[in-house]
Amino acid sequence: MKVSELLSYCMAKNGAEQNEHDEWQATQVKAKGVLFAMLYDVDGRPVVALKSTPALADLIREQHSDVRPSEHLNPSHWNTVFLDGSLKDSQIYYLVDASYQQVQK
Repeated sequence: MKVSELLSYCMAKNGAEQNEHDEWQATQVKAKGVLFAMLYDVDGRPVVALKSTPALADLIREQHSDVRPSEHLNPSHWNTVFLDGSLKDSQIYYLVDASYQQVQK
């Protein structure tokens, strides 16, 4: 999946706003002022950090080696998903939707 495609998908969410986090060299996407996606690179590979329930975070990590605990955000709720890895685009979109739903509560 291309970063530009994922960013467009995130920005199409109701109330989505984009800003840059200079310290982490990351693009943050927030809804209602709350972060739900953060795009950046890890070792030259594109990733997105996404929020979920702790149970879903653990399940996804167990099933996919290209999903890891977040290094910048609370790892019990946030996963780092490699965009050039084993997850299908549809799975990444599902995780974006789940993350967006987490901040709508």
